[in-house]
Amino acid sequence: MRGPGWIRGLREEEARQLRREIGRLERGLIEAANSKAKWNLHEVAHTLRWQKARLRRLEECLEAMPEGKRASDRS
Repeated sequence: MRGPGWIRGLREEEARQLRREIGRLERGLIEAANSKAKWNLHEVAHTLRWQKARLRRLEECLEAMPEGKRASDRS
């Protein structure tokens, strides 16, 4: 049976993926702002705000979760 440590590990991996996605979106926002075709700027900015809000909620969730034991901690 999987416990809180397993769930926390899933959420931590999800947060890492979100941080990578946010970095990609920030680079995309800079590229869109510098390009002559600004039509994409609004969409990238909206997605970036949404992902940052999602990451904040996920980090709040992680703070509230008990540490638990991870599979790598067990012998």
